[in-house]
Amino acid sequence: MNEDIKWTAAALAVLGLAAAGYIYYSRSHKPVPVEAPVVAAKPPPAVVPDEPAIKHPLPVSEAPQRLPPLNESDQSMQSALVDLIGRDSVERFIIPKELIRHIVVSVDNMPEQKVAERMRPVRPAAGRLVTTGPEESPVLDPANYERYKPQVQLIGTIDSKRLVATYVRYYALFQEAYESLGHPPKYFNDRLIEVIDQLLMTPEVRDPIALARPNVQYEFADAKLESLAAGQKALIRMGPDNAKVVKDKLRELRSELIAQRPAR
Repeated sequence: MNEDIKWTAAALAVLGLAAAGYIYYSRSHKPVPVEAPVVAAKPPPAVVPDEPAIKHPLPVSEAPQRLPPLNESDQSMQSALVDLIGRDSVERFIIPKELIRHIVVSVDNMPEQKVAERMRPVRPAAGRLVTTGPEESPVLDPANYERYKPQVQLIGTIDSKRLVATYVRYYALFQEAYESLGHPPKYFNDRLIEVIDQLLMTPEVRDPIALARPNVQYEFADAKLESLAAGQKALIRMGPDNAKVVKDKLRELRSELIAQRPAR
């Protein structure tokens, strides 16, 4: 796959020309006019809309040929993550199967209200959701936030420059996985920054956070909170202090991603 993702569009038009002639038919050579054949008018060429421009391009990897095929990339990607966060953290937090595909699907789904659990690239927080208060009007117990501390502490210590460098090195595989979702040609890095921007807009919600349980799972009792994107609701569930750490890291990553723009 060519890592320098470009999209082009072309419109082809055909013009038909007809000429009328004279046939000299009589002995006196008097010209007998012959009607020109009727040529059906051709419709104007279809206008092909321009493909959306790439907003946040990344530099082309110097050695894309050394990348493994997407379907065989798990081992290579795990090794890269071990270099970033250590083997213990990878084994504790990362789900190694189809890692790049699951990262792409999770990022793409974050603006939605639900994220496919089976596609998550990371393991869920330990324990179960902790609530307090009467059964008919439960609230989110602040003790619940402790469940997220190990992941959040790891996120806070990740070297943003090295993480982005790894992402750029493997970008061709991320783009391939994104295109395999069936989208029209789009640039995954644009989608990633769009999702980061949405996460950074997550409102800060202080305790108590009222819950409802219309079915098996809890929801936010506030309809405005429940209507937020899946990624935003996840930030709220982990508590304001943990959410601040995550948002600070997202800002760092965004700045590093923007800084990757190739010089013109």
